[in-house]
Amino acid sequence: MKKILLIFTVSILLFSCGKKDDSAAIDDLIKSKNLEQLKAKRALIQSDLTKIDQALATLDTQKESEALVETMALKDTIFNHYLEIQGNVDTNENILIQPEMPGTLVTLNVKAGQRVSRGQVLGKVDDAGMSQQLASIENQYSLAKTTFERQKRLWDQKIGSEIQYLQAQTQMVGLQKSVLQMKAQLSKTLIKAPFSGVIDEVFVERGEVVAPSQEGLMRIVNLSDMYVSTSVPESYIGKLKVGTTVDAEITSIGKTYKGKVRQVANNINPTNRSFGIEVSIPNPQNLLRPNQVAKLKIVDYSNKKAIVVPTNIVQEDGEKNSYVYVVANSDSKSGTAKKVVVKIGKSSDNVTEILSGLAVKDIVVTEGVNSISEGMKLNF
Repeated sequence: MKKILLIFTVSILLFSCGKKDDSAAIDDLIKSKNLEQLKAKRALIQSDLTKIDQALATLDTQKESEALVETMALKDTIFNHYLEIQGNVDTNENILIQPEMPGTLVTLNVKAGQRVSRGQVLGKVDDAGMSQQLASIENQYSLAKTTFERQKRLWDQKIGSEIQYLQAQTQMVGLQKSVLQMKAQLSKTLIKAPFSGVIDEVFVERGEVVAPSQEGLMRIVNLSDMYVSTSVPESYIGKLKVGTTVDAEITSIGKTYKGKVRQVANNINPTNRSFGIEVSIPNPQNLLRPNQVAKLKIVDYSNKKAIVVPTNIVQEDGEKNSYVYVVANSDSKSGTAKKVVVKIGKSSDNVTEILSGLAVKDIVVTEGVNSISEGMKLNF
């Protein structure tokens, strides 16, 4: 061990001395100003530099003929192509509530943000004495009904005239209709919720005079029955049917919902040659709002056993042929680049369907395709 250390130390000393001696010799030549010897020394140094340059060029050529890439083995996969189109979120249950009768708003039972049920009384308009009129007519009806019942018992016993019986019956029926009519009129003074939902805004205060012609008393919204409406080019007639699954991406909240086409219009708009559709979408977290923008992705083509590659690796040559690079003679770590002309189908979600040219288990280059060429050695 001591001998090895001694030899190593001596070698370093000799190398250092040799380097110093060479440098000193050059310095001595410069000081001697001997032109011939200086030229001879320069020629020797240039010869050494030429050898070094040749060696570097050889190494660079070897390096350029190889490339480090990433690859992917192909397999059957499900490929879906989508029609992407923009639409608006909406609901049919988003209305302004109007009073049915003019008058003073004597009661207001709700405020903004309150959840209400269908049929719940939200407020009441002054009935202008109709309740007293109803009470009077009900008393008259009660008397007429009693009179008719007594007259009927007499008539059943063959006592009295038929005209008395018919007059009592007519009077009772007439008053009964008057009672129903008055109740119907009186019910219009009550402002009821047409459906279950949330009071979004209230525009009036108790004591105000209201009328059916004004803007509205309040807005009620139900967010449980939401849909997206949009227009689709007429070329998609027959491809979109009721029940077709749709992905609805709401960009403002960063969420995507699964919906279904619930309505397809039968009319073509002559202005833009399109037809309308409605897509129902769930709203479990109540994040959807009317007039939000939705991006619909509707499947218009599907292949359950497709071969797909990343779209960015498909290139085009001077003859307009689409091609990709595959790995030939692969040994799991390296191989040779081979250009393969392919026939492409549709593209969607950054992948492209390959109709011909490639097969399952082929290995394609996915990263580094722009720095390789036919026959180049590939490392991965």
